[in-house]
Amino acid sequence: MTKENFADSNISHLSVAMTAELDVIQTTIADTKLSSSSRANGFYFQCAVAVIGIIGTAANALVLYAMIASEQHKKQLLIFNQNLFDLCSCLLLVVTYTLKLCNIHLSGTLGYWLCMMLLSENLLWCSVNGSIINLLSITVERYLKVVYRTWSQKWLRKRVELSAAAFVWISSISYNMAVVFSTSAVIDGVCYSYVIWKSRVAAVAYGIWNFVTDFVLVVFIFIFCYGRILIVIRRQARVMALHRGTGSNTVQNHTLSNQIQSNVIKTMVFVSAFYVITWLPNNVYYLILNVASNHNITLLENEYYVMLFIAFFYICANPFIYATKFHPVKRVLVRLVSCKKSQQATTDLELG
Repeated sequence: MTKENFADSNISHLSVAMTAELDVIQTTIADTKLSSSSRANGFYFQCAVAVIGIIGTAANALVLYAMIASEQHKKQLLIFNQNLFDLCSCLLLVVTYTLKLCNIHLSGTLGYWLCMMLLSENLLWCSVNGSIINLLSITVERYLKVVYRTWSQKWLRKRVELSAAAFVWISSISYNMAVVFSTSAVIDGVCYSYVIWKSRVAAVAYGIWNFVTDFVLVVFIFIFCYGRILIVIRRQARVMALHRGTGSNTVQNHTLSNQIQSNVIKTMVFVSAFYVITWLPNNVYYLILNVASNHNITLLENEYYVMLFIAFFYICANPFIYATKFHPVKRVLVRLVSCKKSQQATTDLELG
C-alpha cells in the first residue's frame, strides 16, 4: 500500500469513527427528548440551582469579609482559600445557569468559547474540583500539625502553604480544561459536554477514576487523618489533665493552644462529614451515568440538577459552619449584626 493510500485509509477510518460518534450523540439526544412537563420541571430545577448559587455567593462573601476583618486569612491561609473556592463556585454557578436559562443558540467562535468555558460548566468544575483538593490539603495540614508537631513547626512555613494554595488552583484548572476541551462540542447550536469520548472504554475509565479520586480517596483521607488526629488529641488531653494541678504557665499556654487547634479540627471534621453526605448522590449518579448506560448521556437531565442542588447545599452551608464553630469569624459576624441592629434602632428612634 502506498503512503497516499495509507493516508486516505486513515482519513476514511477517522471520518467513519467521527460520523459514528455523532450518530450516537444524536441518537442519545433523540432518545432523551423531554416531555413538556419534564422541560418545565427542568426549568424550575435550573432556577433552584441558580437561587442556591445566589445564597451561597452572599454567605461565602460575608464569611470571606469576616476572615479578612479578623485577620484569620493570614493565620488560616488554606481555610481562607477554601472559602474563596466556595465563593467562586457559587458565583460561577449563578453565571452558568443564568446563561443556560437564556437558551442561547450557539454559533461561530463566540458560541464555541461560551460552550467550552461556561455552558459546559468547565470553569464551574475547575472551582469545585479545586475546592475538593483544597479540603484535602487542609486535612493533611491538620494531620501533620497535630501528629507530627515538631516536624511541622520546622517545615510547614508560610511559603509552603502559599505553594500548596497555588498548586490547588493550577492543578484543578489544568485537569478540568483538558477533560472538557477533549470531550465537548457544539452540535446544532447546543453545547454538549463530557460526551465525545475516543471510546466507550475511555468513558467508563473516566467515570471510575472520577468516582475513586473525588469520593473514595477523599473519604479514606478524611477517616485516616482525622482518626489519627482524634487519637493524638485525646492522648494529649490525658497528659495535660495529669499536669493541670501544677499551674505552670507552659502547661496553660499548651492547653490554650490545644483548645484553639481542637476548635479548628472540630470545624473541619464537621465540614468533611457534611461533604461526604451531600456529594455522595452526585458522585454515584455520575458513576452510573458513565458505567451503566449504553450511551454517553449528556448532563442535561432533571436528575442531574437535583444532585447538583444537593451538592451545592454543602457549599452554601459551609459559611454557616465556619460562622458558628470558627470563633474569630463568629465574633466579627456577631459585631456586624449588633452594629446593624444598633443602627436600625437609632433610625427607628429618629423616625419616631
